[in-house]
Amino acid sequence: MVIADGVLTNLLIQNGLGVEANPFLVDIAGSSSLIIIKCLGVAVAVIILWDIYRRSPRLSFWASSVFLLAYICIVGWNLRLLLLGLANGA
Repeated sequence: MVIADGVLTNLLIQNGLGVEANPFLVDIAGSSSLIIIKCLGVAVAVIILWDIYRRSPRLSFWASSVFLLAYICIVGWNLRLLLLGLANGA
């Protein structure tokens, strides 16, 4: 979902349909660097969640679930913006 967010964000920015809301990523949004940073972020998150899982599997499950739900909402929002933009001839 994180990679889908990056791809959709790049498509939105490159087509003038959106902007990056994360102030840490604003300077690289719209470029391939965004996808690389997103991939690195996913790798770090997996390592952290794996470490949490070894000590507390339930906490790891719930943390993963919350982040998944958040990214489902973000990707859904981005997809909606892209489809509305394309429908309006952008």
